[in-house]
Amino acid sequence: MAAIVEGNGLTKRFGTGDATVVAIDSVDITIEARELVMIMGDSGCGKTTLISLLSCILTPDAGQIRIDGEPINPAVQDMSIIRREKIGFVFQLFHLLPYLTALENVMVAMDLARTQTEEAENRAKELLTQVGLIERLHHRPAQLSGGEKQRVSFARALANQPKIIFADEPTANLDSRQSDNLMSLIQELRQEYQTTVAIVTHHEGLKNNADRIIQMKDGRIVAA
Repeated sequence: MAAIVEGNGLTKRFGTGDATVVAIDSVDITIEARELVMIMGDSGCGKTTLISLLSCILTPDAGQIRIDGEPINPAVQDMSIIRREKIGFVFQLFHLLPYLTALENVMVAMDLARTQTEEAENRAKELLTQVGLIERLHHRPAQLSGGEKQRVSFARALANQPKIIFADEPTANLDSRQSDNLMSLIQELRQEYQTTVAIVTHHEGLKNNADRIIQMKDGRIVAA
């Protein structure tokens, strides 16, 4: 199976001098097409930093990233274009725009990709229907439950048909029933769209949903 994302020798430091912290320490990682990977480990072990590097939100201090076989070079490439065209990201705190409806929040991702308005609206409606929110199209985030907000986030992440979706603790603000429902939805969506999914989580109960567990400790991968 082909690799969608590869990282070789990835290193990321924060701070300077004696206050320098090595968040990611010479990590090698491969995520293959259509697999669901969970990245696990104690708080502060580097999980979120790692997916922020792989999703081109952060730039590594050393190492090389390839997405869909193409090397990423932040010095000469526009990272926002790569994120827009190849990557979906689901944040722990949703990051929905509070003044926009669910429909508009999903459409925003396609507006940035310059998708025609009518096409963007039709696709946003289709995605929100698939995540069970056809009755919530015109509700703003404050009118949605935590589980509904996260469903909007996944619909938005899928809007531009990404090669991979990264999700940072997507169940952290959900109760157990909402968490189970969200994981069932993620499984359905990745099968429907043949999308690769990488989830950062500390929730041991989610392990059975993964094709593979990547375990981290002190900025390194200790099991994969």
